[in-house]
Amino acid sequence: MAWSRPVGWLLDHVVYRTSVTGKHNVPTGGPVIFAGNHISFLDGPVMFGASPRAMHILVKKEMFKGFLGRVLRASGQLPVDRSGDRAALLLGKDVLEAGRCIGILPEGTRGSGQALDINNGVAWLALNSGAPVVPVAILGTRTGSEHLDTVPRPGRRFHVSFGNALTLSRNPGETGRASMDRAGLEIRAALAGHVQDTIKHSGQPLPHADSRTNFTAVAGTPADDHLRKVQ
Repeated sequence: MAWSRPVGWLLDHVVYRTSVTGKHNVPTGGPVIFAGNHISFLDGPVMFGASPRAMHILVKKEMFKGFLGRVLRASGQLPVDRSGDRAALLLGKDVLEAGRCIGILPEGTRGSGQALDINNGVAWLALNSGAPVVPVAILGTRTGSEHLDTVPRPGRRFHVSFGNALTLSRNPGETGRASMDRAGLEIRAALAGHVQDTIKHSGQPLPHADSRTNFTAVAGTPADDHLRKVQ
């Protein structure tokens, strides 16, 4: 996995021009969950390259084919079945309990990037591992009315900002499901707020809203129905 860190840096700073802020907000040790907004297929690699710490990104299993699949596996990324994947949650928990970092795009499919809704898989991981969640705003990987599959031209300016870490826990007397729903709302609010703050301070907007935006299927997080089995 060590070789993938320089590759991520080259993507961010040679192929593209990426400004990175908020690295001081990332804990220097122990497990961390990085939760980023999702506007482009480049968001995961760009977040990976900008981070001060290595991470295992949860990626939809459809990407693990051919040469790209071999690269993803060799670089330590984790395949996820977006229709529901208990095994991915448990594997992610194991990674966090080993003191490593997970990267996740909890909005799911590429959309407006406003974090209007997220899947509770990220909340489950936070509550069951004790790992802090760092919201990550990713801007510029898709702009204006560009198609969801647009490949940005080399040299485009991106902006990645790491927000304040959020630590979540269950309240006394609270059911597992209630805790997860509350934690999910807190993470969504933190991510959505951080995205808007980053837009304000960077001057770089989100892409225009697209009628094909879908906030229900989460890339890197299983469906909520399967979470009940592992609370």
